[in-house]
Amino acid sequence: MSLLPRTAEEFSSAEYWERFFKKRGEKAFEWYGDYNKLCGVLHKYIKPRDKVLVVGCGNSELSEQLYDVGYRHLTNIDISETVVNHMNQKNAKQRPDLTFQTVDATQTPYEDGSYQAALDKGTLDAMASQEEGALAGRMLAEVGRVLGIGGRYVCVTLAQESVIKLAVEHFIQVGWAVRLHCLADPESQEVSSFALPVFVLVCTKFRQPMPMPILEMCQGEDGAPVRLPVVADLLSVVRERQAYAMLRQRLRTGTDATSTPSLTLCHAPTGRPRYTLTIQDCPPGAKVPRANHFAIFIVPQGRETDWLYGLAEGRGQLAASANFRRLVVVAMHREQEYTDMQAVQSELSPMVMELAPPGMPANQKVPFLSVGGELGWREVVSHGTSDLSGQYSVEDVRGEDGQLYRRLVFLGNDGLVQSESRLTNPAAAAASSQKNKKSRRKAKLSAPPPMTTPSQTPGGALEVDKGYLCCAHHRVMVAGLAMLGVGNDHNKDVSVLLVGLGGGGLPQFLRDFVPGARVEVVEQDPAVLEVAQGWFGFTPDDRLTVTLGDGLERINNIEREGGHQYDVIMFDVDSKDPSLGMSCPPPAFVETAFLERVGKLLTPRGVFMLNLVCRDSALKKSVLGRVRGVFPRVLSRGIEGEVNEVLLCSRGTGETGVQPSLLKAGKTLQGALGMNSSRTAICIPQIDITELLEDLKVA
Repeated sequence: MSLLPRTAEEFSSAEYWERFFKKRGEKAFEWYGDYNKLCGVLHKYIKPRDKVLVVGCGNSELSEQLYDVGYRHLTNIDISETVVNHMNQKNAKQRPDLTFQTVDATQTPYEDGSYQAALDKGTLDAMASQEEGALAGRMLAEVGRVLGIGGRYVCVTLAQESVIKLAVEHFIQVGWAVRLHCLADPESQEVSSFALPVFVLVCTKFRQPMPMPILEMCQGEDGAPVRLPVVADLLSVVRERQAYAMLRQRLRTGTDATSTPSLTLCHAPTGRPRYTLTIQDCPPGAKVPRANHFAIFIVPQGRETDWLYGLAEGRGQLAASANFRRLVVVAMHREQEYTDMQAVQSELSPMVMELAPPGMPANQKVPFLSVGGELGWREVVSHGTSDLSGQYSVEDVRGEDGQLYRRLVFLGNDGLVQSESRLTNPAAAAASSQKNKKSRRKAKLSAPPPMTTPSQTPGGALEVDKGYLCCAHHRVMVAGLAMLGVGNDHNKDVSVLLVGLGGGGLPQFLRDFVPGARVEVVEQDPAVLEVAQGWFGFTPDDRLTVTLGDGLERINNIEREGGHQYDVIMFDVDSKDPSLGMSCPPPAFVETAFLERVGKLLTPRGVFMLNLVCRDSALKKSVLGRVRGVFPRVLSRGIEGEVNEVLLCSRGTGETGVQPSLLKAGKTLQGALGMNSSRTAICIPQIDITELLEDLKVA
């Protein structure tokens, strides 16, 4: 039968502890570790000459061991008369000066300032559950009263958030200095049934209350203290260490290919996220070389949202390619500085080695893997907060092809890359245009040019390349214009309604390169429009307009007013609710009644284009069924390496599938792109319409 408390109330009940110690007998019960584990930090803050009050001593041998190494001024108190009598009898002859007294820690008989230290091992944790912390608060106040100036309250605790918050806020309010040590041992390979790390809270009393809070965190008993500005930051670091310890315990005891746990490590001086570690185990029965136990893969900066690194399916493929029993995928965070690959490896080594799979031989060499040995490159050029989408970041990154790209990233949605554009140097492009044409075949066989940062790029500042669509689903949507026969009549206008602006790359491409295109964009978020104009070169005019508002309402109003139809209606709008299983579009956009309104707004030749991003197979099947119920002809194209699927829908019933006539129309569209007078000499459309159409299928 377990002697441990079954309820929070039992922790602070004198009757419970009477029963506990009677059943326990003479066998010592060591909460959170014994003298050998704690002696380093205890000797650091409590001196042998100090007069020490041991609060809630129980039958722990800690006081006896301290006595034996020279601590002769220990007063031990406990609420249980049984344990006090037992401990006095046990130590009467061998340790005559070691006293045990039956005293309530919230009401002690000792004089003000009569002790230099108060030692608490688990008592605060036990008492904090009572009266919403009021009992623990009274104990802490009593500790503060009996300690003299310079006295220290040294508390061994599991640092549950409510407990540590209560204690830290109490001592900060009375002007004490607070320091917290995490005693998790990074070198220990011992598997313990007790997974949570043990912390030691040290609070120091000053003659005058400190004008500014002193909050410090230390790793290990000798770790350098890191100053933290507020209690919330301290609690965040504690949570990180607890999560890490739990994860380490879990990973040491087994492997599980179906689970890919992750952990974020924070930068100690700032408390901001620095690394995210995701663990990928190989499936049972996989043929892994005997020596391939464990490896660390460093994701290049700016590419952590790539399919290969950002999604479970991609990381699974990465792990299968690496072929190790366990692969830790490490992503670096924006607005953090990283010197080089060697520095990153040195920083990570002490932490990631704790995540090794069970049974890995001692002294096993663990390789760090990367793409070309490079850290990648990223520069945050702007950031802000949208009332609708939360925090966002505009950042320049270097892609796998060595080119520079600009991204709009929504930070609150798993780092969703909302928009992306390629950057180009117009002056340098003009100077080398003729040279590139002559040496294009040779360039394919040569090494890529040396990597440079924007500040090193010759010939002027970088600009958005408006002729290049980074998003594959945007290229499919442009190719879908072949269903209209665009290009057969250069004088015929093409009216487009696009819901979802993003960085503005798609609507600008339509305006600049599709003959006769007139585009109306509906965007709900004013912040997105501001970012598109400020950082992505978006420039509306009389042929490209933006309506700020809800896309649902806009379409409902247009259909209600009547008299206005479009050749193309495009939905490229993300959902703000990540729990739905469908991140694009929001569910209301694919309800049958709304789809019917969309159909009524199309001209007889019109096409409805939908960017569908749905991970829920049942939901996706339902959406496709509704779309097919409204539009007799539905073609689709999946995006390789992504969840996106583009649906091209029309009310026409003549042709199905990808007919030769559609491919012919695609060639006509290819030739017509760029005939628009707004095209510049350097910015040319870069898209292969025929290739995109060949991969279409009937949905």
